Amino acid sequence: MRQAQQLRQQMEHVQKNLDTQEVTGSAGSGLVKVVATGGQRIKSVEIKPAVLEEDLEMIQDLVAAAVNNALEKSKALAQERMGSLLPPGLAGGLPGF
Repeated sequence: MRQAQQLRQQMEHVQKNLDTQEVTGSAGSGLVKVVATGGQRIKSVEIKPAVLEEDLEMIQDLVAAAVNNALEKSKALAQERMGSLLPPGLAGGLPGF
């Protein structure tokens, strides 16, 4: 029981730490960049002026791709951090990890 409580506390600590860590996703060879936290919150979106010359649909696609890239990196970071707390083989059996 004590080990479960310690694991829960460690996981809470890692989750709080993830909220302060950032990853960057990009699309269009860096024309659109999105910064997200390890807690999967979008912090910023940067669109290079050259993109604004494209049609609206292209801009929307680039933003969506950059956001998805950032969120994939965020999930991978969370999985790496949380997975390091669990015994080998257990992390893969938990939803979201």
